[in-house]
Amino acid sequence: MSKRTNKITEYVNMLRQADIFYDLTDEQLEMVSTLCTEITPPANEIVFEENSRGDELYIVANGAIDILVNPSLVQSSSQRQVEPLTIATFRRGQTFGEISLVDQGLRSAAARCVSRKTRLLVIPRDGLIKLCDQHPDLGYRLMRNIAADLAFKIRGTDMAIREKLLWRPRVEQ
Repeated sequence: MSKRTNKITEYVNMLRQADIFYDLTDEQLEMVSTLCTEITPPANEIVFEENSRGDELYIVANGAIDILVNPSLVQSSSQRQVEPLTIATFRRGQTFGEISLVDQGLRSAAARCVSRKTRLLVIPRDGLIKLCDQHPDLGYRLMRNIAADLAFKIRGTDMAIREKLLWRPRVEQ
């Protein structure tokens, strides 16, 4: 078996772990895997910045990625500089970067590598969209799964915001 065939098999197995590739056939997963490249960012390296252009989808193959937002983007400039806040940590099988993949807008958060053993699969938007156009069944399944994944993430964010806004410590009387 060639080195490239081994990589494709490895990538297919990694893709199977990601919810957005749920219900894709082996053949469809193989087609997607041919688009994959792999990166291993050092610990604490920023994978991408908030408000940057993005055209890739990332899958955590190993390790962890923190998703960060910069509170100073919504605070007045008179307030002191605040460190970015971690709003989520993604681990093996989880995806990030899909919002820019769908709408080609700016990144809504930054992504930072947590551990030195982090390994990411990267799928370029252009190749994935072309594959979806050429194979409508694959495209439908993938976009349905991305929509479900984004809905899950939005609901989680909504709950976190509600907790932050509504939670009040008990006052002892």
